[in-house]
Amino acid sequence: MSEREKILGRIREALQVKAPLPGSHGDAGDHLPSTAPPVAHARDWLPLVGTTPEEQFELFAKNCADLKADFQLLASRDELKAALAKIRDAEKWQTVASHDGELSNFASQSLGLPVLLTDKGYDVQALEKCDAGITECDALVAQTGGVAVTSRSTGGRALSVLPPHHVVVARREQLVADLPAAFAFL
Repeated sequence: MSEREKILGRIREALQVKAPLPGSHGDAGDHLPSTAPPVAHARDWLPLVGTTPEEQFELFAKNCADLKADFQLLASRDELKAALAKIRDAEKWQTVASHDGELSNFASQSLGLPVLLTDKGYDVQALEKCDAGITECDALVAQTGGVAVTSRSTGGRALSVLPPHHVVVARREQLVADLPAAFAFL
């Protein structure tokens, strides 16, 4: 039997094994009973979060700081414009990249810099030369300080990883308490 046939055989064998439902790891059975939502057990071992939005924003800010991310809770678009201008000037940005979205359009256009839009194709080398990528997100996760992004909300993964700075703009109502809530939201 050739190596290729051995590999394909292992793949076929693995496809016969039923995978556990998300959130069911550590259960005695292979999967949760159909009546229990998969996230029910996850909340038993995940860190606690606050019950009010204020507590959750406080936890999100703390977790962001632990991740070396700068979180700013702003009250208006004018405050967003001023905060972005301050970063632009401090970091000496010359160009930014973004995608088409209500908040990302406002944020990138308020900087008064050339903007590379990534929605309809772009030159990878041009994106690498941008000083910042400005994106929206699907959710902010208080429990981890993480940002849930998908290609739907960020215009593609490259925007968040190729430029040296990644700026995420979000609305207050996008904050979710924990990972199970983020997965349910997505």
